[in-house]
Amino acid sequence: MRALRILLIVVVVLAGVFIAVDRAAVYFAESEAADRVVVPGARTGSTDVSIKGFPFVTQVAGSELDEVDVKVTGIEATAGGRALRISSMEAELHQVRLTDGFSGATAARASGTAVISYEDLTKAAADGVVVEYGGDGKVKVTGTVALPVVGRTVSRSVLSTVTLVDGHTVRVHADKVPGEGIPGLEGLVREKTDFEREVGSLPNGLKLEKIQPTADGLEISVTGADVRLAG
Repeated sequence: MRALRILLIVVVVLAGVFIAVDRAAVYFAESEAADRVVVPGARTGSTDVSIKGFPFVTQVAGSELDEVDVKVTGIEATAGGRALRISSMEAELHQVRLTDGFSGATAARASGTAVISYEDLTKAAADGVVVEYGGDGKVKVTGTVALPVVGRTVSRSVLSTVTLVDGHTVRVHADKVPGEGIPGLEGLVREKTDFEREVGSLPNGLKLEKIQPTADGLEISVTGADVRLAG
């Protein structure tokens, strides 16, 4: 009985050591991966990486990780002279193959969410335009319009629908523009409130699927296959 008890203690201690070593290896790998994951337009140090699954060392030995979660903040993309900033993006990456002597990695499939804040959407709109949440899945767009016929300016707010065009362009289009009987007013308002901006700088293999305005910003569903992470 004494020998069995000692054996059990040794097994428990060795298991504890293995777990500690495995977790330490994960921590080191996450830190290294965060420095190596390259997202065009993202600044250095803006990426967090979390490696899932246990044990980690056996996954590395097989050159494939079960799941890697990635969060990136502040991805800049310039289109049409305006910078459209993706405020944050979180993605779950599955079956991540390690390549090129562990200097590169490719995920078989990915899913996640990108968020564009209303502050960043406002910066991407025309000068003097403010974009905010309008409720019920709409955005509220407010702009000042110059009326040359009467020689004055007016401020107008409209509720707009946001759609995703061709899987890479965000379109903001007013549902209705109050004309108030002034000739040409609708066209002038739409010149300010309606706009399209391309979302670029996503890693190769990721694509945008669906967009939905929420109180916290525009939420965009992201999916992908054979997503290149680094290397």
